[in-house]
Amino acid sequence: MISAAWERGRSDEQGLLFDYTVKLLLLAGFLELVLYRLVSRLGMHLSKLAQQHEWLRITFKTLSSIGFALLNFVALLLFLALFLVLFNKIRSVGGGRYDRWLVPAVSLLVLVTVAFLLFPPSMIGSVVYNLVFSLVFVILIAEYVGTHPSWPQRGMLACYGLGVTGWLYYQTLSTTYGLLNSAAVPPLVHEVNRAGEALMVLASILVFWAYGSTPLWTKNKLQRRRATIFGIVAGGVFVALLFLDYFLSLYDKALAESIRKAGEGIGWIFQMGMGYTFYLPFAFYMAGLLCWVYTVVKLLTLGRLAGYGLGLMFMAGYALQLSHLSLMVVLGVMLLNLDKRRGAAPAREPAQDGLLSGPPATLVSEQTT
Repeated sequence: MISAAWERGRSDEQGLLFDYTVKLLLLAGFLELVLYRLVSRLGMHLSKLAQQHEWLRITFKTLSSIGFALLNFVALLLFLALFLVLFNKIRSVGGGRYDRWLVPAVSLLVLVTVAFLLFPPSMIGSVVYNLVFSLVFVILIAEYVGTHPSWPQRGMLACYGLGVTGWLYYQTLSTTYGLLNSAAVPPLVHEVNRAGEALMVLASILVFWAYGSTPLWTKNKLQRRRATIFGIVAGGVFVALLFLDYFLSLYDKALAESIRKAGEGIGWIFQMGMGYTFYLPFAFYMAGLLCWVYTVVKLLTLGRLAGYGLGLMFMAGYALQLSHLSLMVVLGVMLLNLDKRRGAAPAREPAQDGLLSGPPATLVSEQTT
């Protein structure tokens, strides 16, 4: 008989150490996103105000320092989690037919990351890193499509994969042209970059359809009520934000202009921290955020690996400017693949899938672009 963990893809399937690692990684990654990639950019945006108030400058400096420390801590947890996953795949715990390519490719990506930590990369090093990451990403998507027959899930990851590809195209070609000292603009680089951002936003909305949606005709009254409330709230917020600027301009043009400028400031912060330019209506970004948060929280309450995977994938943002963000995407998709267990998996004793302790990684991630 197949164990429940194998059927549901719970986080404790890979061992207790891995279970606590991914939980701590998700929390630390969220705090790193807020304190380092967003709050520190907010401090830059409010630099003139911070010069007038010493307490404000000290506050932003302290929060940024904590965020930078969390960045290194997240990198350590990523190395540890990837080591545990690869080790378990070699032991055939949750292994699959794609592991013959995936294990060497991910190992190569980790080794390249370590090499660039010891020897800071030049422009050609950034191109090489992006190519290795692209190889790993293609293998992961192929494994996901091969193990997930659900078309909503395939569509979600296809949009996400194309979105990441848009960023990789923009980054790799821009760096290559700079390496060649070419003043020409790479073909369609800005158009592809914008299309990639739009696809990432679409993927964050499709997350709800693929993993979080509940049929309104379900017999579970609690689930039906939660789905109805979420649909009403999300729909109301989307419509309100979509026409907010228009109605504010009718009420008070000065107020509408001030809110518009505040929105531009928020967009700049997220562009610097996550790569989103907010060229689409803000309502679409908010819809994606609501769908993503609802789905991740729902999956986390069930202990599903997909919740941790989706959390890491989208917390990495659109612009993968730091190597630890690329590793977050890789680990996130690997967790999605582990979440879908094969029905023919052999029964295992609890002791076989229990504790697995490995030496913690001592490497920290470094910027590669």
